[in-house]
Amino acid sequence: MAELVPFTVPTGGDKTLLVWELSSGPTAEALQHSLFTVFSQFGLLYSVRVFPNAAVAGPGFYAIIKFYSARDAHTAQKACNQKQLFQKSPVKIRLGTQHKAVQHNALALNSSRCQELANYYFGFNGWSKRIIKLQDLSDPEEERENEDIVAPLQKQSLKFFCALEVVVPSYECRSPGVGMAEEPLDNLEEGPLSLLMKRKKTQKLAIQKAMTNAFQKLQIVVLESGKIAVAYRSCEEVTDARTEEELQDLIQVSCFSWKPCGQGEEECLSDLSFEEEEFTVPELD
Repeated sequence: MAELVPFTVPTGGDKTLLVWELSSGPTAEALQHSLFTVFSQFGLLYSVRVFPNAAVAGPGFYAIIKFYSARDAHTAQKACNQKQLFQKSPVKIRLGTQHKAVQHNALALNSSRCQELANYYFGFNGWSKRIIKLQDLSDPEEERENEDIVAPLQKQSLKFFCALEVVVPSYECRSPGVGMAEEPLDNLEEGPLSLLMKRKKTQKLAIQKAMTNAFQKLQIVVLESGKIAVAYRSCEEVTDARTEEELQDLIQVSCFSWKPCGQGEEECLSDLSFEEEEFTVPELD
């Protein structure tokens, strides 16, 4: 069956591995590096987190590893369970189990994570972005001076709007995105260099938000053969998990012609984690 890989934070238990019986000898940082080295061979990883065992479980560590692809997570579990990997004793690995009552809204990946995912599946030269408009929406100097006379305590700000499109030429796909960023400005403290740096920072943030918005309308379709296709969703569609039958209906090589959305989606924090709610930790032997 085909699998959809959206540009959102992976939350399903089928994309997450619980690894335990890790040795107490190495540090948590060393274990994290070793786990990343081993499991990144099976697919792109979203995160590798290592935690000390509870006191009742004895010395040692356990880890929670998130993949973007459920298929990659399943392959890694079968290949590595009960294997020594990088230590003298074997580790135990189980796919996470998510409680039916626990449901999380899809959180958008930030722009750097989106680019990492696109590079992995499309290749570094397999996609690009094209900035359509980058507009300064900050108040003009004359308006600022008038506002300073009327309301001197009111702080000014830099504000930029960006409209762009993410292009995947191999699939004749173009996905639009919009973003807006604002940075507070203190005229009493800002010098010319500081103002210039803040302008660049605000412009960059607006572009990043627009990229995130554009990627949210794309989903990577991994076919059973290993080939890649692209699914395009308009901004009105929800990002809930779908059944395998629904996945088949979404597969398409070419995208629909796009229409700009009325409002840009806010870039969500992608480093949030919900493992404590998602997993039923297996009993240790």
